[in-house]
Order: sequence, then C-alpha cells, then structure tokens
Amino acid sequence: MLIQVMIVVKNPLKNTVNRTMKLSKYLIGVWTAVAIYALFSILNGPKGLSAYNQLLSEREQQLANIKELGYINEELENTKNNLLYDHDTLLVHARQMGYAHEDERFIRIVGLERINSSPAITGKIYITKEPDFFSDKIIKIISICAGLLIFSFLLMFELIEAYTARSQNKN
Repeated sequence: MLIQVMIVVKNPLKNTVNRTMKLSKYLIGVWTAVAIYALFSILNGPKGLSAYNQLLSEREQQLANIKELGYINEELENTKNNLLYDHDTLLVHARQMGYAHEDERFIRIVGLERINSSPAITGKIYITKEPDFFSDKIIKIISICAGLLIFSFLLMFELIEAYTARSQNKN
C-alpha cells in the first residue's frame, strides 16, 4: 500500500509580501495627510498663491494711489509756484479767501453767500488689507483629520474583509 503524504510548505516570501502589502496600504493615510497639507499650504497658506494674488492686487492699488498723489502733487506745486512768483495771482487768491490790503474796505451785501474757494485736494489715505489665508495650525488639523479618515476607512475595510473571510471559513 502506498500512502500518499502531502506536504504543504508555506512560502514564507508570500506571507511576508502579503503582510508588507497590508501594512503599506496604511501609509496611504500618511501620504494623504502630507498631500493635503502641501496642497492647502500652496493654495491657501500664509505664503500661498491666494495670499500672493491678494498682495499683488493691493500693490496695484497702492501704485495707482501713488500715481494719483503724483498728479495732485504736481498740481499743488504749480499753484504754489504761481502764488510765489505771480503777484496778481496772489492778490486774486487772497481776495477769494477774504483778505485785503490795509487801505481796502469790503462792503457786505446781505443775502449773498460768501464765495469760498474749495480746499486743496491733497489725496486720500489708502489702508491696505491683510490677505485672507488659512493659518498653518488649521492646515495641519485638516490634513491630520483627512489622513486619519483615510486610515480608518482602510482599517474598517480590512476588518470587514477579515470578518467575511472568517465567516466563510466557518461555513
């Protein structure tokens, strides 16, 4: 009589590969956290693209304000020079403001309003706004939560897979 003996040799390499693959899939959670942190930092971080674009628009508004102030400065410089060097212009401007020579007298007519010259326009103050961005702390919290969420999903799927394999082995 022949007895057949079947020797089953487990491939240790296969077991190691399966275990390594099972463990490495949990690294997806870590890589997800790193990717989300990098993405949010690049897009909405303190030095990200969103803050950079907001600062560029603020810079453009500042440059436009400086250009407008240059025009106003040029106009005021011309007015100052006219008042310094042209005596007739100085007299007209002084009379508009209500001044006169010592020997001159004014007669005020009741019912007529005094003509006031408009005050010199000297420009406006432009206050810059802080750019809106996510703080680094918030970005870290979001990325850790996303990584833990992916990790928990993978763990849950593996537990479901192990439970279904165990229930099939019992049957």
